[in-house]
Amino acid sequence: MTKSIPRVSVKAHIAQTPNGFPISENIPPTELFGRDIFSLKIMRERLPKSVYDRLLATIENDFPITSADADVIASAMKDWAIERGATHFTHWFQPLTGLTAEKHDAFLTPTHHGEIINEFSGKMLVKGEPDASSFPSGGIRSTFEARGYTAWDPTSPVFLLKSGGDFTLYVPSIFLSHTGEALDVKTPLLRSQEAVSRQSLRVLKFFGDTKATRVRAMVGPEQEYFLVDRRFYSLRPDLIQAGRTLFGASAAKGQELEDHYFGAITPRNLAFMSEVEHRLWALGIPARTRHNEVAPAQFELAPLYEHVNIAVDHNMLVLKIMRDTAAEFGLACLLHEKPFAGVNGSGKHNNWSLCDSEGRNLTDPGPTPWNNSQFMVFLAAVLRAVHIYSVPLRIGVTGAGNDHRLGANEAPPAILSVFLGEQLTDVIKAYSEGKDDTETWRTGSMAPGITALAPLARDVTDRNRTSPFAFTGNKFEFRAVGSSQSIAPANIALNAAVACALDDICSELEKAAASGIDPKTAAHQVLPKFFAQHLPVIFNGNNYDPEWEVEAEKRKLWNLKDSVSALSHYTDDTVKDVFLRHGILSDRELVARQEVLLENYIKVCMVETKLVRTMGRSSILPVALDSLGKAANLVNSVKAAGAVSGTDGPEKKLYEKLSVLCSTLYQDLDTLDEKSEKVEEIENVLEKATKVRDILLPLLVKVRESVDALELIIDDNRWPLPKYTELLWQ
Repeated sequence: MTKSIPRVSVKAHIAQTPNGFPISENIPPTELFGRDIFSLKIMRERLPKSVYDRLLATIENDFPITSADADVIASAMKDWAIERGATHFTHWFQPLTGLTAEKHDAFLTPTHHGEIINEFSGKMLVKGEPDASSFPSGGIRSTFEARGYTAWDPTSPVFLLKSGGDFTLYVPSIFLSHTGEALDVKTPLLRSQEAVSRQSLRVLKFFGDTKATRVRAMVGPEQEYFLVDRRFYSLRPDLIQAGRTLFGASAAKGQELEDHYFGAITPRNLAFMSEVEHRLWALGIPARTRHNEVAPAQFELAPLYEHVNIAVDHNMLVLKIMRDTAAEFGLACLLHEKPFAGVNGSGKHNNWSLCDSEGRNLTDPGPTPWNNSQFMVFLAAVLRAVHIYSVPLRIGVTGAGNDHRLGANEAPPAILSVFLGEQLTDVIKAYSEGKDDTETWRTGSMAPGITALAPLARDVTDRNRTSPFAFTGNKFEFRAVGSSQSIAPANIALNAAVACALDDICSELEKAAASGIDPKTAAHQVLPKFFAQHLPVIFNGNNYDPEWEVEAEKRKLWNLKDSVSALSHYTDDTVKDVFLRHGILSDRELVARQEVLLENYIKVCMVETKLVRTMGRSSILPVALDSLGKAANLVNSVKAAGAVSGTDGPEKKLYEKLSVLCSTLYQDLDTLDEKSEKVEEIENVLEKATKVRDILLPLLVKVRESVDALELIIDDNRWPLPKYTELLWQ
């Protein structure tokens, strides 16, 4: 009798186990929302009015906090947290790992009398000190130089998070080295926010606006993810350690019937989504949309727009809460950009706009954009940012995982272009020709042809899901961000690029206005030059069309197809200009981040290489060779029985096919061993990353081809790894 393997046992267990899952708290969202954050409402209740007013000025207008106010605020935070059951606090920061980090400290402090008291001073709130040498620094910190500092970011809400029965008070923070250099993504994000605000205010002031005191980038990141049964997940070392399946033949059914997209959500998955939403709402995260995505077992969660700094923090919390909640439901939440070959990968569409302190969206064209010179300036700046500074934007979405997704017919290509739609493109052309053409902006309605239905309003522009950077009516959707990535690097690059572009354009406007002409006339003189220069970056067609790649080359647009190609340009003059001009990064910080990103790419790919080597030898080859032996015995048995099947017998064909695949797999694994050891010896980080890309990754593909072919012909009851059918269709 054949011994049952774990995968088969899991299938039987799932078939016999009734669905059961936790139920969310039965609290209306309006009562639940913001319950676990130190909100403005709680601040008003617990802080002296003068302290509250000064803290509000810090949050809204970036005024610094005094040490005296910090003591009062810390005391109020401590009391509120302890009343809710908190025992510890942590400075929560985002190092260059792409993840978050935290070190928990108890509120308890011993007294001289041998007792303990709860203490949380302003000094403890404002600054912490984790070990800086244990995080990626790109050479800024050596192993023996351990000191680093976390500093409270008062512009992002402090919150409570429950784990293991106790609450912990989380203090969003930046992370600096002992030398004051940024070791995180939040510090340059806040710098980029200030830069784009300063340059935007220059534009508003140029057009006579004296009310606005700041401009903020607003972001709404749409988060895609996969859910699989945790029992199958636990049998896949590649999913556990690499986040993606390094082996796996396609299931008979994938996404070709297009029946999963926006389909009915199964009860188990819906219960998971509901629980996630309740936990997010309690943290003040405005999760609004949930639905099935294109690939089987793929889903999406989308929030409303928030200030970019808060949106970054909230998205990192979304990732954590989805992972933690999935485990409670017996699921695994996969955030890798391409966990399964042959079906769509996952992205994170970054919807970006600019909003001033008066609540006005500066990227909204209004009903007559040709008369809205201020909007036309911001539009020109975005076009310039994507065109001139496309390399920094491409660097903002680099990553070994995202390389598997970008350029496939499921995600935008690596070529950065802007979709505006025909009408807005016509507006630009008319504006450049000095026309005030009211016919250019055409709105309308659609008649469904059904008596009971009123005409439906038609949007000014269509949507182009193939564009990496698309205008969607009053915002821009940067679609190249990977699902596992922090949205901070993309928004740092975008804010910085737009700040530089606004600086360039506003300098020209101010020069033109110095001759005494009015702002609108100056805009009509200056902007046509910029629109003409950046028309090549506008593309309203199908970005998946192979001909677009040829056309993009003619337009001299960058096509950096992988992370190594992009990162090799990190110190180009245009890249340095974007990050250095407005102090987003120092020269040393810039070089350090190039090294960190290259090292991360290498480490991710080397983990995958080691997994392929170990899984290939310990999981796949033994089963394949055993199957080969059984096939050989079958050939001999048939021959001994006197059957006349000749060289064309099915048993002989099976044996020969298994023999070739086993031999090829064995040889390829030997080659992979040899090549990976040689690559490991390379010291130069860029050279090493290049060899990983050019030598090791193609070998991983080659090994996979043999393994996937073996999966299709080896007895299903003997195959050791959960298959795509089981992972995607449970």
